[in-house]
Amino acid sequence: MPLDTANPFAAPSPLPYELPDFGAVRAEHYLPAARAGMAEQLDDVRAIATSSEPPTPGNVLDAFERTGQLLRRAATVFFSTLSADATPELEAIEAELAPELAAHEDAVFMDRDLYARFVALADRAAAGEVDLDDEQAWLLRKTLDRFTRAGVALDDAAQARLRELNTRLTSLEAAFGRTLLAASNAAAVLVTDRSDLAGLPDDAVAAAAQAARDGGHPGDDEHGPWLLELQLPTQQAVVATLDDADVRARVQAAAEARGAGGEHDTRGILVEIAHLRAEKARLLGYAHYADYVAADGTAGTGEAVADVLERLAPAAVANARREGDDLATYAAQAGLPTTGSPVAAGDWAYLSDRLRTARHDLDASALRPYLELERVLRDGVFEAARRLYGLTFAERDDLVGYHPDVRVFEVFDEATAGPGGGPGVPGEGIGLFLADYWTRASKRGGAWMNNLVDQNHLLDQRPVVVNNLNLPKPPAGSPTLLEWDNVITLFHEFGHALHGLFSDVRYPSRSGTEVPRDFVEYPSQVNEMWAWEPEILRSYAVHHVTGEPMPSAWVDTLLATRQWGEGFATTEYLAAALLDQAWHRLAPDDVPTDPADVATFEERALGAAGVDYAPVPPRYRSTYFNHVFGGGYAAGYYSYIWSEVLDADTVEWFRENGGLERTNGDRFRRTLLARGGGTDPMDAFRELRGREPEIAPLLARRGLA
Repeated sequence: MPLDTANPFAAPSPLPYELPDFGAVRAEHYLPAARAGMAEQLDDVRAIATSSEPPTPGNVLDAFERTGQLLRRAATVFFSTLSADATPELEAIEAELAPELAAHEDAVFMDRDLYARFVALADRAAAGEVDLDDEQAWLLRKTLDRFTRAGVALDDAAQARLRELNTRLTSLEAAFGRTLLAASNAAAVLVTDRSDLAGLPDDAVAAAAQAARDGGHPGDDEHGPWLLELQLPTQQAVVATLDDADVRARVQAAAEARGAGGEHDTRGILVEIAHLRAEKARLLGYAHYADYVAADGTAGTGEAVADVLERLAPAAVANARREGDDLATYAAQAGLPTTGSPVAAGDWAYLSDRLRTARHDLDASALRPYLELERVLRDGVFEAARRLYGLTFAERDDLVGYHPDVRVFEVFDEATAGPGGGPGVPGEGIGLFLADYWTRASKRGGAWMNNLVDQNHLLDQRPVVVNNLNLPKPPAGSPTLLEWDNVITLFHEFGHALHGLFSDVRYPSRSGTEVPRDFVEYPSQVNEMWAWEPEILRSYAVHHVTGEPMPSAWVDTLLATRQWGEGFATTEYLAAALLDQAWHRLAPDDVPTDPADVATFEERALGAAGVDYAPVPPRYRSTYFNHVFGGGYAAGYYSYIWSEVLDADTVEWFRENGGLERTNGDRFRRTLLARGGGTDPMDAFRELRGREPEIAPLLARRGLA
C-alpha cells in the first residue's frame, strides 16, 4: 500500500539541507513509513536483479544506491531520536521494527539474482567491456564483500538459519540497550544529606538537585535531595571531587552493578547474544565472531587484533600498578581515607587529582570555571575548525531538532563566507551541524555522532550531522562547566562531525564515516589534538564570570602533565577491549549459558589477559557494555587503540609540518576526510603520510615506549 502523502517521510524534507521536519514527525509515522520503504526497496531491487540489459555502472551501482530512500529517511530519524530521546512508545516501535529491518536486509543481500548482476558487472569490468572509475571500482568490491558476508553463497537451509539468527540478534541488541538505559536510570545514587556532597563543585550540586527534581524527587538546591546520575563508563566523574570515601564507594558500586541482577538484568540477554554471534560466525566459515568482524576492517584477522592488544597490556598494567602504589603512599601520608586496600577503584580519581595538585600545583576542579561549554564550543572547537579548514558557523534558531535541547548550526566554507569572514547567505553552506549536549533520562549514555542526511553527489544531498554528549544539565540560566575529559570528548565527537561534513563522494553508502569500524575513530581522535593546542586552549580557557584567561602557569602545567594517569587510562581501556575479544573468540559450545556465570567468565578472561588489577576495572563491564552488546562495536572495541596508531602518527605529521596551519588542514581534508568510504582508507592514510603507519608515536603518547 502506498504511503500516505501526509506522512512527513513520504517525500524528502523541504527544509534546508533536507533537515528532517521534526516539528511534523510523530511516533505513529515511523512504522508505516519504514514498512512502505522496505516494500518499495524490494520492488526496486527486483527490477535491478531481473533486468535483461547488460550490467553497467549506471543500471547496477547507481540504480542500487538509489534504492531505499524512503526507508533511509524514516529509519535514520527513528534511530537517531530513539538514542537521544527514547519514550516507551518509541521503544515499543523498536521492538517491533528491529527484526523486520533485519529480515529486510537479509532479503536484499541474500538475493542471488541481485548478487549475480554485481558479479556480472565485475566480470565485464575485468574483461574491459565497461570502465569503472576508482570510486566505482571500490564500491563494487565492497558491495560484493557485503553480499558474501551476508551469506549469499550459503545453501537454502543455511540461509534460513542465518535469517533466524539475524532477526533474533537484532531484537536482543535492541533489548540490551533498552534494559541498560532503565538499569542506569534506576542505579542513579540519591543523596539526602548535603554534607555527603562535600567537595562537589557548587554548579555540580545544583545540577544534581535539578536531576533529582527531573527524576521525580521534589526539593530544592539548598535542601535537596540530589541525584548523582550515572555515566555509561565504569569511572564516574563525580568521584574525583567527593570527599566522603563511603559516598565514592556507593557511586562506584552502583556503576559496576548495573545490569547484574534485579529488575533490569542484562546478563541473560548478553549470553544469548554471544552464543548466536558465535553460531553466525561458524555458519559463515569463520573460527569465531572476532575473526568475522576483523575481516571487514583494516585489521584483517582476529589474530592481528589480539597481537596488538596483548603487546600493549603488560606495559600498561605495569604503569597502572606504579600509579596505584603512588596513590596509596600519598593517601597514607596525607591521611586521606580510602575504601580499599591499598586503593579502591572509587578512590582512584579522587586521589589522582589531589596527588597531581600536590606535585604539579594543578587542581582539576579549579579548571572548571574556565571551561564553560559555550566558550569551549565557539572559541575552541569552532575556532580550530575555522583556522584549520576555513569553516564558519551560524546558529539557525529557525530550525529545530528532535528535542528542545538540540541546537542547529549552518556550516559555511570560506568560499561561501560573507563579508568580513562572517556567514554567507543561508543555503550556500556545506551542511548542518546539530549539537545535543545535555543528559536526560531518555538518552542513552556515552557520546556519539550520527548522520541525518548523508552527503552524496548521486542524489545531490549535503550532510546533516549530529553530535551527542551526556553533560549534566544545570538549572536554567546557569552555565555548563566542563571537566577536562568533557573538553576532549567535545573535540573528539566534532572530529566525527567533520568527517561527515567534509565528505565529497558520489555514493550515499560511502559517505563520511562509512569506513571500517577500526578506521572510523581515527579522524575523531586526530581532532582531539586541537584541544591541547596552546593557541586554541588559551582562546577558550576563559573564566566564565570574570573573563580572565586561565593563568598561563596552569595552562603550561596542564600541557606538561598530559601523560598523567596514562597507566590507568590505557589499562581500563585495554581491559574492556580484551573482554570484548574474549566474548567473541568463543565457539558456540563454549559460551556460558547461565547468566550467573557472567561474572566468573569476566574474571577469568581478565585474568588470562593479565589485566585483572582490581583498582582499575574495565572501562565497561559486560553487563553495561553497550558498545558491544547494544551497539555496533561487537568484537570491535579494539578500534579505538587501532585507530590511535594512525592518529598518533598523524599528529606527528601535523607537528612536522607546522601544526595549526591552513595548508595542513586542507591537505588532511582533501586527502582523507573528503574521501569518506569511497576509497581504501589505508591508501588514503599512506598518501597523507607517505608511508605505512608506525606504532612508535602511540607508545610514546601512552607512556609505553
